[in-house]
Amino acid sequence: MTEKTELDTHLNRRRFIQKMSAGVFVTSLGGLLPRPSWADVVGKSLADLDIRRRYDLNIGYMPFILNGKKESVKATAINGTVPGPLLRLREGDDVELNVTNSLMDTKHSSIHWHGLIVPYNMDGVPGVSFKGIPPGETFKYRFKLQQAGTYWYHSHSGFQEQTGTYGPLVIEPRQKEPFKYDRDYTVLLSDWTSDGPDAAFRNVTMDDGYYNFQQRTVFDFVRDAKERGLKSTVADRLAWGKMRMSPVDLADVTGFEYTYLMNGNSPESNWTALFNPGETVRLRFINGAGMSTFDVRIPGLDMKVVMVDGKQVKPVDIHEFRISVAETYDVLVTPKKDQPFTIFAESLDRSGYARGTLSPQEGLMAEIPKLRPRPVRTLEDIGMGGMDEMMLGGKMDHGSMGQGKMDSKAPSQMTPDIPGPIGPEPFKPEKGINPAMIIMNPRDRASEPGIGLGEDGWKVLTYGDLVNAEPQLYSSKVDREMTINITGNMERYIFSFDGKKYSQHPGPYNFRHNERLRLWLVNHTMMEHPIHLHGMWMQIENGQPHERIPYKHTVLVKPGEKISTLITPIEKGDWAFHCHLLYHMEAGMFQVVRVS
Repeated sequence: MTEKTELDTHLNRRRFIQKMSAGVFVTSLGGLLPRPSWADVVGKSLADLDIRRRYDLNIGYMPFILNGKKESVKATAINGTVPGPLLRLREGDDVELNVTNSLMDTKHSSIHWHGLIVPYNMDGVPGVSFKGIPPGETFKYRFKLQQAGTYWYHSHSGFQEQTGTYGPLVIEPRQKEPFKYDRDYTVLLSDWTSDGPDAAFRNVTMDDGYYNFQQRTVFDFVRDAKERGLKSTVADRLAWGKMRMSPVDLADVTGFEYTYLMNGNSPESNWTALFNPGETVRLRFINGAGMSTFDVRIPGLDMKVVMVDGKQVKPVDIHEFRISVAETYDVLVTPKKDQPFTIFAESLDRSGYARGTLSPQEGLMAEIPKLRPRPVRTLEDIGMGGMDEMMLGGKMDHGSMGQGKMDSKAPSQMTPDIPGPIGPEPFKPEKGINPAMIIMNPRDRASEPGIGLGEDGWKVLTYGDLVNAEPQLYSSKVDREMTINITGNMERYIFSFDGKKYSQHPGPYNFRHNERLRLWLVNHTMMEHPIHLHGMWMQIENGQPHERIPYKHTVLVKPGEKISTLITPIEKGDWAFHCHLLYHMEAGMFQVVRVS
C-alpha cells in the first residue's frame, strides 16, 4: 500500500479545490479542442443531421490542453474530435463503417458498436471477435441494422476509450415512434483523467483509496456515536476494519482527478441546447465514461423516460435517474417557462459533476445545484448485515457472513407467468480462490433506487419501474438456469467472475444457440457493477409479465444483489462479457461467452 505524506495530501486537496472552483477547459493548441457540430457549445438538434449508410472514421492523436496547460496525455480522437462524430443510421439498412487506425505506436485499435446485435466478427473486440486494427490499416465493418434507438460506440483496445475514442450512435426507426417531440439532442457524459488512464489505473492498483479524499474522520465517529450509541458505532468500525474496506469507497476514481464532461464540454464551458417555451425536447443521455456513474436531474423540470438502452418502455414520469457506465436513457421534457434550466449530472460519490443548460437563447445559464453530501454505505447495503453483531459477540464466522439482517422479506421480482425459477446457485469458491466476501443471502433490489438516492422527496427511476413497450421477441419457456457471481477483492484491486480473473479462467461460459436462458447475476462485492453482455439482449425479470419485461444491454448490479435476466442467444460465436467500469475490466472482470 502506498502512503501519502501530510504535504502530499495538502497539495492534492488544494488541487481538488482549485479544479472544483475554477472549472476546467478542454482545448487543443489552436483553441477549443475540435468538436463535431452536434457537440457545439450551442447544441444542434439531430434533425439537422443527415441519415447515412456509410461513415469513414479515423482514430488519431490530438493535443489536449486542460485549464490552460498542455496535458501530457494526448487524446485518441475520432476524425479529429472528442467525442467522435454522431453516427445517424436507419433501422433495416445495410451499413458500412470504415475505421482506420492512425495511432502508429499502438498494438491495435478497434471500435465496438455498443448494444448492437451484429455478427460476432463485426463486434469489434480484439482477441475475441477479431485481431484488432493494426496501425495504418482500415477495417470495414459491414452489417444489417436490426434495431432502432440510442446507442454509442467506443474502442475496446487498452484505455483508448477513456482518452477520447468514443461517440454517439442513433438509429432512426422504420416505424413511427409512439411519442412526439420538437427537438432532439444527444447528451453524452464522460470523464477525463489528467494523470492518464495508465497512471490512474496504476495508482488505484497500488492504493484503492488513492483518489478518495472523502474518508470518514474522528468527527464522523463522534457524530455516529451520539446518534447510534458508542457500542454500535465501535462494532460497525470493527466490522469494516476486519473486511479491510471503507464504507465511503463509492468510486475508484473521483472528481479529485476526473473532469466530468458533457458532449466534450467541461462544466465551465456550459454546453447548451436551445428550445422555445412549450416545445417538447428529447434528450438522449449516454454514459460514455470510463469509471463514473451519474445521477441526472434537471431542477424545475419533470422528465418522462421513453427509452432505455435503445428500447421503448412505457413512459415513466420521474425527477431523477441513475445512469451507469454504458447505459442510455431517452427522456422527454417540456419547458414552459422562458428561462434556462440546468442539466445536472452528479457523480455517484458526490465529488463532482457534468452540467449543461437547456435554454431559450444563447448565453444564459441557470443556478447550478450544490453537490449533495457524500453517501455512506451500511453493512446492510453491501449484504453484510449482522456482521457488527458478530464482532460484538467476539466471533467471526466467515461462513455465515452476509446472513442475519440480509434476509429479505421483499416479494420476488420473478416474472409471474414463468413458473418454477430455481434461483441462483450458492457460490462455493474453488480451492485457492479467496474473494473478499461472499454474500450468503443476496436479495432482489430492482425496485431500490440505489445508495444516495430516494431521500430528497422526488421520484427516482428504478429498474422496477421499467415496462417494455416493444414486441416480445423471444419465448417465455425457460430452458436452463445459470449463475455468474460478481466477485473481487478491493484492497488487492482484483475483480473477477466466479472468483477468477480472465487470465485464470479455464474457458468460456457456454450458451446454446436459440435457448431461453435465465442468467442470475449475484454481486458479492461492496460496489455497483455495470455488467455488459455483447451480442444479445438481457431482459430483467422485474415482476412484469413476460411480454413486458424490459430489454437491457447493460445491467447495473448493486452490492448484495441478485438479479435474474432472460437471454436468447441468436448470433453464434464468441462474445465479450464484462464489467463496463474500465479499470475493473482491466483488473480481471472480463470473460468470454461462446454461443454454439
